[in-house]
Amino acid sequence: MRISELSRQSGVPVASIKYYLRKGLMPAGRAMGATLAEYGEEHVQRLRLIRALTTLGGLSIAAARDVLAEIDQPHDDPRGMLGVIHYALRTPADAGATGAEELTERVDSLVEAMDWDVSEASPHRLALAASLRELSRLGMDFGVDDLLPYATLAAAVARLDLDQIDGIEDRMALAERAAIITLLLEPVLALLRRLAQEGEARRRTAEAAAPHTA
Repeated sequence: MRISELSRQSGVPVASIKYYLRKGLMPAGRAMGATLAEYGEEHVQRLRLIRALTTLGGLSIAAARDVLAEIDQPHDDPRGMLGVIHYALRTPADAGATGAEELTERVDSLVEAMDWDVSEASPHRLALAASLRELSRLGMDFGVDDLLPYATLAAAVARLDLDQIDGIEDRMALAERAAIITLLLEPVLALLRRLAQEGEARRRTAEAAAPHTA
C-alpha cells in the first residue's frame, strides 16, 4: 500500500508517518521508485504500537525509539516484552525525593513474602515506597500485613495479564498486546474497582439499615 493508504488504515496522518520515519521509529517501506515506497501490514501494526507508547504511555519520541529498538531485539522469553514496556513508562514524579528510601525495606519484605521474582533495579520498588510514604503522611501507614491482601489480588490480575500474551509469536503483535495490557487495562481496572466500591458501599448501607426497617 502507498503512504496515503497506510495513513487511512492506521488513522495516523501522513505528516506524522513521515516524521516517525525520519526519527527511526519505523522501518522504511519497500522502494518503488525515487520518491515512492510500498508499505505492508507490519507498518500498520508498528504505527499502532508507536501511538500506544507515545499517546497513551506518554513516552517521548526518543524514549519510544529506545523501547522499539529493544523490542526489535531477539528475546529468549517473549514475556520479557512486558517488562521492556513497564520499565520505559514513567513512575510517580520525584519518587526519590520523598524520603521513600526508608520504606524500600518494607517493599522488599512484601516482594519476598509474595515470592515475586523482581529485579533489585526495578523502578517500581521505589515508586511503591514513595506511594506508601505519602499514605503514611496522611495517617494511613500500610505495613506488609496490610498490603498482602492487595498484593494477592494484584498477583491474580498479573496471571490474567500474562494469559493474554501467552501463545502470541509475532513480535509486533506481542509488543502491541503488551502495550495495550499495560496502558489501557490499568484505567479499566481502576474503574472496575470504583464500581465494586460503590456496590459494596451500597450493600453495607442496606445491611446496616435493615434492622431499623424490619
